[in-house]
Amino acid sequence: MVPDYTFRPWQEGDDLQLMQVWPDADNIQASVFRAKLGPDTDAPWQRSIVAEHQGVPVAAATVYETSLHVSRLWAYVEVAPDHRRAGVGRELLAQLRRLAQESPSGVTALRTKIVESTPGAGFAQWAGLGSIQRTRMVRVDAGALAPQPLRVDGADRLDQAVEDLATGSLELTQAVWNFYRSVHTWDPPAEQSLGRVNRLFLSDEAEAFGAIVVRDDVIAANHEAKTAPITAFAISYRSLDADAPGREIPEDEPTEVLLGYDVDSPRAGEDVEQLLALLVAQYPVVLQVDDSMTVLCELVDALIQRGTAEVQEEALVLADR
Repeated sequence: MVPDYTFRPWQEGDDLQLMQVWPDADNIQASVFRAKLGPDTDAPWQRSIVAEHQGVPVAAATVYETSLHVSRLWAYVEVAPDHRRAGVGRELLAQLRRLAQESPSGVTALRTKIVESTPGAGFAQWAGLGSIQRTRMVRVDAGALAPQPLRVDGADRLDQAVEDLATGSLELTQAVWNFYRSVHTWDPPAEQSLGRVNRLFLSDEAEAFGAIVVRDDVIAANHEAKTAPITAFAISYRSLDADAPGREIPEDEPTEVLLGYDVDSPRAGEDVEQLLALLVAQYPVVLQVDDSMTVLCELVDALIQRGTAEVQEEALVLADR
């Protein structure tokens, strides 16, 4: 244990007391983790610990399971600036690791998400967690890509289609899940029913409000009386605070979009570029881009070099290996 500090489970009111001694969150990742701190639960499984100094909460940590990614537990530790480098964070992490031994799944490996050059990044790397993925939130400016015509064959027949699709579509849900699994081999998701996938990515609960898809090989599909396959898709989401009282959304505020594609399609790069050009014809968008999304990475990196896109935040997923 650490002299002059006591450690105990989370209690009601700890969040308000910690906000008195913690500065504003360094980044979006810290804000998300802070929101997860709370009482112990078993469904889903979570444990949180608070460190007190002279009876005042000054640090907290949490470890928890998720139903989507089950190969590791999420973990987070934060210590008030005046109490860092006193061994508090080290003790909290040690206690999290002991609690992880009790997880119902039997999983004990930890993961977290950090922004480089922050105190949390230094601590996580000191703790022996290694990088398994880089993720970026990228704003793409309106007009960043010129509109592109639909693909035609030698007889000028349309061989490609762009259409709105209901977010409740089973076909779209399957396309989203195929893409998600393909770009998360570095942290494989657990098997999910399509109903669960729809709830996670395409429901009102997820704040999804629209979807556009690109279909390819339309001529062959029509000849066989089939629906042409989805090769790229874009799902737009409402801002979490869109309905806040007095909230006025600026015209240049970007819409958050999940942009995905069929990783096996030889034309995926063309289709993603075409779809993104349509999305930013008048308004900017924000995309989450993981390095595992190679097709999207190549396009976004080119736009960043061109000066028509910028990284708003870059984070690393660190984990026990």
